[in-house]
Amino acid sequence: MRVLVIGGGIAGLALAHGLRRAGLDVAVYERDRSRDDRLEGYRIHIDPDGARALHSCLPSDVWESFVESTVDLGEFRFVTERLQTLMVMESHVPERTDPTARAHAIDRVTLRSLLLTGLDEVLHFDRRFERYERNPDGTVTAFFADGSTATGDVLIGADGVNSPVRKQFLPHAERVDTDAYGVGLKLPLTDAVRAWLEPPLSTGRNMVMTPDPFFLSVSVFDRTRNTGGDDSYVGSAFVIRRGSCPAGIEDFDGARIKDFVARSISGWHPQLRRLIAESDPESALLVPYRTSVPVEAWESTTVTVMGDAVHSMSPVGGLGGNTALRDAELLCRQLVQVRDGRLGLVEAIRAYEEGMRGYGFAAVQKALRYQKQGLQSGKLSASMSRVVFRMMNGMMQRRNRQSARTAA
Repeated sequence: MRVLVIGGGIAGLALAHGLRRAGLDVAVYERDRSRDDRLEGYRIHIDPDGARALHSCLPSDVWESFVESTVDLGEFRFVTERLQTLMVMESHVPERTDPTARAHAIDRVTLRSLLLTGLDEVLHFDRRFERYERNPDGTVTAFFADGSTATGDVLIGADGVNSPVRKQFLPHAERVDTDAYGVGLKLPLTDAVRAWLEPPLSTGRNMVMTPDPFFLSVSVFDRTRNTGGDDSYVGSAFVIRRGSCPAGIEDFDGARIKDFVARSISGWHPQLRRLIAESDPESALLVPYRTSVPVEAWESTTVTVMGDAVHSMSPVGGLGGNTALRDAELLCRQLVQVRDGRLGLVEAIRAYEEGMRGYGFAAVQKALRYQKQGLQSGKLSASMSRVVFRMMNGMMQRRNRQSARTAA
């Protein structure tokens, strides 16, 4: 069985590793001209679901390199715009904890570099997919912009939010605006910045909840010798309703985007204002938040899709990459069943698609719900949310103290 994977993002590469480990014939076709085309990015949070999927797919040496290249996420806090703590969601996880059972933070460039390891024989760069055809003998042929073709038994679209595979395979599948923009900014974590940046912003992750029609997420990525990628930095993600943005914001340069964020939080805590003011304007990235619309079950064939190609979602909550990795693990597992003669090919793909639609579109809805909750505005709504957060925080702290006494 020969498997054609269109797209060399994290899910497509994880799938390729899993299939190679299982002894299956796989080829990955990537539109980037070389492995060095994607040299920028923020860190990505790999949750336990994503970690288990990676562990299942990757060779042991690549998995170990992944674990060594990650950093501790630290505490995850909800705070007010005055940096008053509302709730602490999770604390430091001991190093002895099974790496497949905990969350990880890793630079996106580093992760992709690790996933490229050992795949030189199956990776084909500068191959821009245009269309596919199903052949009378049951195989599938992919056609590329350079005039080349590739034929296999299965074709998998792992080619991202604008997936050409999805557009041909599921032309009715929709992506819609969520009425929000996200702005990413980076502040290099130099010695000078460490000198003035104070807790809680100097460690872990902080979600700043306000009565305004926007919120801010601040995360510290403190580089270790193995993490690679960018040097240590503080990453900020500012999420705002479209209606609260100035006209033409998508045409703003980095300096104007940063200035808009700074003006939006002008009444916040001085540490937050300084954090944005000193962030690198060249790092400013404005992203219209869009989401897929759940698709009803379709007739399974030897063509399928995975990751953002089918269930793209709002970045709020960091669910997209982890859900795509789950796809890779599940699809690999089903194709191994075909190798072992336990399932027919279309039957295996149907089983994958049924599972993927279930958890994939559930994640889409969850991410959208997180975004809407963060963008709830008004003093009454904010006051009620803060009461609930503080009550939950009190309950969690009491439970943690009881657990500590029991352990002692």
